[in-house]
This record gives sequence, C-alpha cells and structure tokens, in this order.
Amino acid sequence: MSKWPVGVFASVDAGLGVNFAVVQELGIPTIQLHAPHLETRTQANADAFRARCDAAGVTITCVFGGFEGESYADIPTTARTVGLVPEETRAARVQEMKEISDFARLLGVGVVGLHIGFVPEDRSSESYQNLLTATRDLLDHVANNGQNLHLETGQETADHLLHFIEDVKRDNLFINFDPANMILYGTGEPIEALKKVGRFVRSVHCKDAKWAADGRRGIDWGSEVALGDGDVGMEDYLRTLNEIGYDGPLTIEREIPQDPERQKADIGKAQRLLEELRSKILS
Repeated sequence: MSKWPVGVFASVDAGLGVNFAVVQELGIPTIQLHAPHLETRTQANADAFRARCDAAGVTITCVFGGFEGESYADIPTTARTVGLVPEETRAARVQEMKEISDFARLLGVGVVGLHIGFVPEDRSSESYQNLLTATRDLLDHVANNGQNLHLETGQETADHLLHFIEDVKRDNLFINFDPANMILYGTGEPIEALKKVGRFVRSVHCKDAKWAADGRRGIDWGSEVALGDGDVGMEDYLRTLNEIGYDGPLTIEREIPQDPERQKADIGKAQRLLEELRSKILS
C-alpha cells in the first residue's frame, strides 16, 4: 500500500460512520470500521464482510469500539458516559472490547481502537490506578490476538495522554490522532500536540473543527466542520505527519449522520483535498 492512502470511518449496522455503499461509490481504498452489534459479530458475517471488502479493493485498517449509553451531548456528559473511565460500566465495556478484538481477529484486522474517556487527572488516585489495571487487562487480551490498541485523542492534553501510556506499561498501546478533537474539547493546539505524541501515532483521523468562543474552550463544544473549513490547518497537519514519519492511512471522519447527502459530499470534498495535499507534499 502506498504512503497515505485515503480512508474513511465506516459502519455496517451500528454506531457512527458512513455506509459501505458510500465507500464503494467514492472509491476509497481503506476504512476504519465501527464494530457492529454483538449479535452480528459472527464468523459468517466476518467472512461475508471481508469478501465484500476484498471485492471492492477495500482494506480494513482498524475496528473501533463504541458502547451503549455513551453520549456526546456536551462535554460534561461525555466525561460521565464515554469509554472505559465510567466505573459503573467499566467491567462490562472491557469485556465488550475483548469481544470486539475477537471479531477483529475474525476479520483479519490487527488493530482495535476506542475513546477511553476522560482519564482522571490525579495519577495517584484509586480511580486512575483501577483504570490502569483494566486497560492492561484489555491490552493483554488484544496482544493474545496479535493486535495493537489505539486510543483516540481529544479528551486529554497531549502530556496527560503520554503519562497514561507510560503508566500502562504495555508495548501494544498506541494513538489514533484526531486533530479536530483537540479543538472540539479545547484540550490543546493540534499540531503542537501531534509533535509531542508523534512517536505513538499509528493511525489518524482527518477531521476539522472550529474552536469554541474565547474563554469557553473546554467548557463548550467547538464545532465540527467540513475538512479544510476549520482551524486545524490541513496542509500543516499533513506536513507534520510527514515530519514524524507517519505513512499510514488518512482516515476521513465526518459525523453528520442526520444529513447523509451532505455527509457524502463532504467526504468526497475531503478525499479530493487530501489527494491534492498528498501530491503536493510528497512530490
């Protein structure tokens, strides 16, 4: 596979991501797949979907986990409901991520990913230490499947994410870098953050956003916009990816499922922008 193939976040029957028909129509060669519903995570369905991907010339680069009860309604709700951090749902979600890892193995995919949630700030706290234990347990299962786990950025500063990875002490834990999330959550300038965490970046999202109003960053959501229309600076982003030696897929994420026609149009626009920038930077 050539450097920086374009990708898109896609789904089959559950969660976020565009329908596979859009992937085929736009001729996008790689996808990150949002894990399907539990009852459809079977060998037969894995074989069928893999055959469909093979026929379309599409490579699955990561299977992403998501959970019932998660809500991104606002930043406090996200902190309370998302990922492995909420203690009341942690054990069940770790178990589900193990099952998603098993399904990814059926698909022949060597990477699983997720939003771990808002990692507690106090590294000496019981909550933080228990999260480390749960994450190690998951990583050991993932390693037994011959896989790596990618944590998506956004909910922590770059420094705090680095501390967490170092504290986990597992060599199959890496980062899925999403520059727009740094803006949406107000957790740091994305290019600066990318340079800090670059040695751990093994997959990326290409998504754009505008900052919340001055003085409201980290309190109010920023706003997601079409790629190239926001504050990330896509050419700077790709040039920085080049500097840190990243050569994997450029996976477009555009989450407006309520407007599928606009979503498809924005993904097509993003595809063209990334192809132009890739040609400019790598020529």
